Amino acid sequence: MSPRQTRRTLVRLVLAFLGLILIIISARTLRNDWWNAAVLGLVQGLTEFLPISSTGHLLIVSDLLRFQSSIGGTFEIFIQLGTVLAVAGYYARDLLGQARALPSDAATRRFWLGIVVAFVPAAIFGLLLRDWIKQVLFESPMVIASSLIIGGIVFLLVERLPQQIVSTREVTRITLRQALGVGVSQVLALIPGVSRSGASIVGGMLSGLDRKTATAFSFYLAIPTLGAATVVDLLASLGDLTAADIGRLAIGAIVAMVIGWFSIAWLLRYVANHSFVVFGYYRIIVGVVILALVAAGGL
Repeated sequence: MSPRQTRRTLVRLVLAFLGLILIIISARTLRNDWWNAAVLGLVQGLTEFLPISSTGHLLIVSDLLRFQSSIGGTFEIFIQLGTVLAVAGYYARDLLGQARALPSDAATRRFWLGIVVAFVPAAIFGLLLRDWIKQVLFESPMVIASSLIIGGIVFLLVERLPQQIVSTREVTRITLRQALGVGVSQVLALIPGVSRSGASIVGGMLSGLDRKTATAFSFYLAIPTLGAATVVDLLASLGDLTAADIGRLAIGAIVAMVIGWFSIAWLLRYVANHSFVVFGYYRIIVGVVILALVAAGGL
């Protein structure tokens, strides 16, 4: 990717961010929780599969919207279900073929065993630290901003490292050792602002996957990871759910599903020929903006 193309893509991302700010301003003017839920679904769908942290963006946008619900941070977690459905829909043909091949094909069984291996580390730490993460990390814009900036610097550094030796170029040929490397990297994404997709993609690249394979594996891994997080958090919050919450959750998830579908397609095309440098710069810019908002009392 040439410097000119990098600048052009970065400008587009920043313009999209500024457009989001305008949407937030209009939503605050309307003061309508249903519209706010749709805006948060839009944010989730746009950011889940890009390595820029959907959770970090959701929490900051929720604060800016002054969005309140009786289930707190569970709303931001539940609407991830929409992006799980987007992945399942996008890969529906492959998933059905793998389901049919599972009993007889050793490669397919090994692939899904790899998904399980990659899922387990984040599942264990997520369950153990769930309350602390929601009560401490989710409430700190400073943590989110710092994670975005540090993650952006990591992206820039990784892209400047000597070319890694690529040993795997097909998602179904990922080894269990590589899957574990991705899973350990994904644990870092429990910190809002780190980015689940970003951590897992970088972990995959450092484990010997090419960029496109690491990205595809990250998408598959989203199914159990986001699905489990949604179910666990929703079950823990059932007693606090109201009828209005159910409607807002549905709107947010549906919008996230539709937008997430197009985000998957775009990112897969993008990573075929581009580095993640532009996302590194974007993360740093957004992190600095959040710090400025904190300093100004806007968050």
